[in-house]
Amino acid sequence: MTRVFDEDLAAGFGTRAVHAGQRPEPLAGAIMTPVYLTSTYVQEELGKNKGYEYARGKNPTREALERNVAALERGRHGFAFSSGMGCMDSLMKLFRSGDHIVCGENVYGGTFRLFDRILRNFGLEFTFVDTRDPQRIEDAMRPATRCVLVETPSNPLMRLTDVQAAADIAHRHDALLIVDNTFASPVFQRPFELGADIVYHSTTKYLNGHSDMIGGIAVVQDDALADRLQFILNAAGAVPGPMDAWLALRGTKTLHLRMKQHDINGRAIARWLVDRLGAESVMYVGLPSHPQFELAQRQMSGFGGMISIELGSRERAAYLLKRVRVFALAESLGGVESLISQPASMTHASVPPADRQRLGITDGLVRLSCGVEETEDQIADLEQAFDGMPGREAAGRREAVGAR
Repeated sequence: MTRVFDEDLAAGFGTRAVHAGQRPEPLAGAIMTPVYLTSTYVQEELGKNKGYEYARGKNPTREALERNVAALERGRHGFAFSSGMGCMDSLMKLFRSGDHIVCGENVYGGTFRLFDRILRNFGLEFTFVDTRDPQRIEDAMRPATRCVLVETPSNPLMRLTDVQAAADIAHRHDALLIVDNTFASPVFQRPFELGADIVYHSTTKYLNGHSDMIGGIAVVQDDALADRLQFILNAAGAVPGPMDAWLALRGTKTLHLRMKQHDINGRAIARWLVDRLGAESVMYVGLPSHPQFELAQRQMSGFGGMISIELGSRERAAYLLKRVRVFALAESLGGVESLISQPASMTHASVPPADRQRLGITDGLVRLSCGVEETEDQIADLEQAFDGMPGREAAGRREAVGAR
């Protein structure tokens, strides 16, 4: 557990991104936080140490990352984990058998898999609801509900949750609100200001931004909740190695710069896709045609680089995915490079087919993570990839929308 210093919170976002949570290295004055490759720490005498005993519990490199991200989220305590799913699994250890969690129905496939295939076996109960409608969250609450968990924007359907409304509902029922802020990042969305209790990220994505490490992080404000998470972190041990922590810390220094370009590219590519496919086939929270555009404007300061499109069939999706050159066919998102994927067979393959179909995660759905390359090159790549695509690209989406 690492505490953010008050002076870190007073500065602007870019200054905090570069400096918050870090101190010059005491031996030589190194400006960059060293990679502390150690498993244990020499104690001065029995019962006296420098604040470190064993690296599972604390590591100075990891602490710098935790302080930094906590400052960016305007939280007080950060906890870094070895992956986004390691973070989620550790958060669920705050609860016990018989506890009930209300979860957004459109979440990352790995989250659904963890909840449905593993944690149910340990007595946790989950209800998956469409959190676009606060009333559905309210209707799902029970006396045993201990948590409401949402992704906003959601993966891959780009749905939004009114965070303040969700927080109000959760708190009326003495439950926590946990918000996955991975897609928006703290540059564009600050869930604590809207009432969240825990904010978490896959640091693999935008926070790191360079597709060269795996990690997760949770941030809280409440001291008692922080004590519980520190105990879980040390006891369960899903912690990152110091090199991964250092890579993520390097990434957060340019987060504010990268997110501006992701946002510029996302907006431009979304507009181009609307011209190519029609607004009904493009899912991007920054489009006026998005059904929750007003909410996006209210609780986000930018819209980022995540776009999903409906091409109507697996054949059309495969055609596009085979022909792209700037966009690389790969899982994950949030790196400086542009990525493209088919969620149904990749990130959300663990969601049962019937549930995917009900949600709209079809074989024709394609997700784009717009990197920071030149906008013109990204659009030119999509232009040549779409050229000659069989059938009418948007027809499937129109038919699917009509069917629902």
